[in-house]
Amino acid sequence: MKRFRNLTPVFFVLLFVLSMAACEKTPSPEERLADYVKLWNDQKFSQMYHDYLTSSSQKKYKIEDYADRYKTIYRDLDVKHLKVTVLSAKEKDWKDADRAELPIDVKMDTAAGPIHFKKNVHLKLEEKEGKKNWYVDWNTTYIFPELGKGDKVRLETVEGKRGEIFDRNGNALAINSKGYEVGIIPKQFGHDAGKKSKLAHLLGVSVHYIDQQLSQSWVKPDYFVPLKDVLYDDGNINQLLSIPGVLANEKLIREYPYHQALAHLTGYVGTITKEELAKQKQKGYKEGDWIGKRGLEELLEDKLRATNGQKIVIEKSDGNQVVLAETKAKNGKSVKLTIDAELQKIIYNQMNGQPGTAAAIDPKTGKVLALVSSPAFDPNEFISGLSESRYQQMQNDPAKPFLNRFAATYAPGSSIKPITAAIGLKTGKLDPFKARNIKGLKWQKDASWGNYHVTRVTDPGKPINLESALVYSDNIYFAQTALEIGKQDMENGLKNFGFETKLPFAFPIRSSQISNSGHFDKERLLSDSGYGQGELLVSMLHLASMYGGIVNQGTMMKPILYSDEKPQVWKKDLISQEDAKILQKDLRLIVEKGTAKKANHPSLKLAGKTGTAELKSNFGQSGKENGIFVAYDQNKPNMVLAILMEGVNSRGGSSSVVQLSKNIFLQWEQMNPL
Repeated sequence: MKRFRNLTPVFFVLLFVLSMAACEKTPSPEERLADYVKLWNDQKFSQMYHDYLTSSSQKKYKIEDYADRYKTIYRDLDVKHLKVTVLSAKEKDWKDADRAELPIDVKMDTAAGPIHFKKNVHLKLEEKEGKKNWYVDWNTTYIFPELGKGDKVRLETVEGKRGEIFDRNGNALAINSKGYEVGIIPKQFGHDAGKKSKLAHLLGVSVHYIDQQLSQSWVKPDYFVPLKDVLYDDGNINQLLSIPGVLANEKLIREYPYHQALAHLTGYVGTITKEELAKQKQKGYKEGDWIGKRGLEELLEDKLRATNGQKIVIEKSDGNQVVLAETKAKNGKSVKLTIDAELQKIIYNQMNGQPGTAAAIDPKTGKVLALVSSPAFDPNEFISGLSESRYQQMQNDPAKPFLNRFAATYAPGSSIKPITAAIGLKTGKLDPFKARNIKGLKWQKDASWGNYHVTRVTDPGKPINLESALVYSDNIYFAQTALEIGKQDMENGLKNFGFETKLPFAFPIRSSQISNSGHFDKERLLSDSGYGQGELLVSMLHLASMYGGIVNQGTMMKPILYSDEKPQVWKKDLISQEDAKILQKDLRLIVEKGTAKKANHPSLKLAGKTGTAELKSNFGQSGKENGIFVAYDQNKPNMVLAILMEGVNSRGGSSSVVQLSKNIFLQWEQMNPL
């Protein structure tokens, strides 16, 4: 018993040694690879390198060639949902082996789409620090099977083309043109102040702007720093490229060939802001993307927008390329408008930069031929980069070039009188042939009006009927007509013509109003509205459409902007064909011998109505006058043109607008002879 007790410690020491030996048994290649794959899925690349690579692999590839490269590639390719799996293989006794080969499956999602490959992993049995274990005999094909040691991996953006905008004849209004992205490489450009000043002058930017671009956090001495986009035919491009360190990369640039003439309709695109990105991120936008900022570019953003594709490319050392994954770019859809760009240009040029607006419509189809706002801006300036000083200059311009006037409403003045007449004829409250014996230049219904009178410009010295009232543009006649029609019928008549309802048009335009309250709650307001004062407000497109209802025998067509829209009746039975002919005849007489005589011309048969709306803040004061003329050619009744020019007091009143309209019709006639 004593001897047994003496042997007990020896027994336990031996048992411990045998137990430790069992614990330090060399793992199988499968077990070792499983641990390696777990680290790979967790993207613990440094540990993979230090604990699992063969000595020869570590000698051939430094830590930055392995761990740093994995991290960089996975980050740049936006690798997500990485899943590396050890595939089952034939069971094998590795007892006497020093090499093993086991299959794995690698899947990942990337910015360019999914990547999936299978690979055999080569392991070697090596002794390190007195212990044997299995190590991965690694090379670059473990990142991607096609990747050689000297190869480069690159994520390329494949740009989709934004949809373009064309007029009815195929003329380009907003297109993708060849251009350049001009920038500098700081290390090559240097710090010469004179050179920087010359570059700023040629680009139309400030030196401060260039310094701002160069001070961005991502900029490095050998990186290309973009400064401005310029069109292909920019006259300065050769001078720019002659400056050392200045480079230009070809790219597609948005171009607006009609410049200011269509600016408010097309709008423009620009780089997405942080605020816009926060709203649009769910739609896949990212920092640096372009987005519509105004007009149709903004309104049709979802349709015009292109989606860029992505491509992961391995650039082989011999110059060849291997595509690992690719998401195709999606081009935006192009749009064709009913607008006639050449007519639009004629109208805009005739306005000569003076504040005003115009709309033209085909009364038979409702196709909108022109929507003009003057003055305007050049959208191309925003594409190439608008300086802060230039923006402030336009922002502070009293003519307000950023104001879209064709989307606004104005007091119609006497241009509403044919509509008042049409309502009177429709309700039977107006006899066009009955003469009224109105005397003098002032009139009031009764003493309850106090000091307020309706005034007219001319007293013909004889009773007047509808024809003479339109020819002389007699305010008193139409004030009386409105009162005779009555509050309810006048309201209903204007609503039948589209007042107090949303204009059914693709581009947002303010609704025309009867009054601030939507009703004629005062007798004086009703009488004033009969001749276009009061609180009536109307857009030029709506005004042209209403006249179209007279031209089109009582049927007013829905205004349409896109060429694929079918003509559609908006309002019908506004007036009988017989009464429409009476008004058509009277509108012609206005040009022949009335307030629009300046529009008379032997090659045209213009008919229309003038209007002057005085804007004043207080009763009894004179204010700015807007001149209006709505006209069409009875020889070619395929266009009704409504024009309003602001502040015509010093330019001959509404007669200046009449002359402008005649010039437009004459120029248009020359371009489109019968």
